[in-house]
Amino acid sequence: MTRRDVPGIPVLLGLLAGIVALTVLSAWSARDTAVPLGIDLLVGAVAVAVLPLLSRRPLLGGVLLGVLAALSPAATPAATAGTYVVARREGLAVAVPVACASAVGHAVQALWRPVGLPLGWWLLADVAVHAALLGWGAYGRTRDTLVDEWRARARAAERDQVRTVEEARSAERTRIAREMHDTLAHRLTLLATTAGALEYRTDLSPEQVAAAAGVVRASAGEALEELRTVIGVLREGPEELRPAPGLADLAALVAREREAGATVTLTVPDVDLPPALGLAVYRTCQEGLTNARRHAPGAVVDVRVAVEDGLRVRVVDVGGAAGSGPGTGSGLIGLTERIELLGGTVTAVPRPDGFALEAWIPWEP
Repeated sequence: MTRRDVPGIPVLLGLLAGIVALTVLSAWSARDTAVPLGIDLLVGAVAVAVLPLLSRRPLLGGVLLGVLAALSPAATPAATAGTYVVARREGLAVAVPVACASAVGHAVQALWRPVGLPLGWWLLADVAVHAALLGWGAYGRTRDTLVDEWRARARAAERDQVRTVEEARSAERTRIAREMHDTLAHRLTLLATTAGALEYRTDLSPEQVAAAAGVVRASAGEALEELRTVIGVLREGPEELRPAPGLADLAALVAREREAGATVTLTVPDVDLPPALGLAVYRTCQEGLTNARRHAPGAVVDVRVAVEDGLRVRVVDVGGAAGSGPGTGSGLIGLTERIELLGGTVTAVPRPDGFALEAWIPWEP
């Protein structure tokens, strides 16, 4: 703990040396000649020399100062200052015995050396002064402890704030990355598949080429719109973003797949879903179709949404040729995070003749 308002030892020693000299001269001017001046000066010097001991052995130093105060008024400045210093630096378990030692020492001094007040008043003043010094030092120590605690709390709050901001940034980056995968990856995969068909299918009729080119153009435009939507997440105007897709948009999603040459069947219930739930269903179907097109081109894909003790979404592909190989898995990770936030589960398992992606979300119509 930082010690504040406690004078440095050199400054304290210099001040006390001056006070001791004034005390001794005052005693001699009052014709207190029972003790030689040299003895008083020696006791005062020893008392000042004992002060540094308070920082290492405060209880021993306080008792020695009390003994010296009983011998000569020259030790009074050092003994009273020692009471305050120990109370300022140490707990009451140490400060109270030191204050008592100094008070008793001064009381003993008053019994055999002349004082400027009646004995009763002197003892009362002695106790009052040491109690005030003890309270003053304890108050300062308590204040220092509180200030140190407040500063530690402020630093901890700053660290927590920095960590909270970093976590929010990381969560936002993850959300944006998930949105980009769920939207752009689907469009771009469709573009790549259709462009590949145009490149290798030289036997296509002009009508088929035109239809495929139309799919490429439409997919490119939709990919651009999706990119604008994702970029809009970073802007301050979320009200400018278009509505998130939902259950009603699955028909258009499947239609685009069919235009690209895929064989897809769709079964959806006639229900109204909350926006967040509808978006989760849409992203699940989109992820399943993207994976089927990428890893099993030409497969027959069945997309089925049903209300079965909740909401269940299944995307199953059967047959198909070998695709572009294993992906990064980030799409399934992002989809799993999205579904788990709604309290649901995601399973993705290979089948003997294909692959099945299934999501379950708790929901009551």
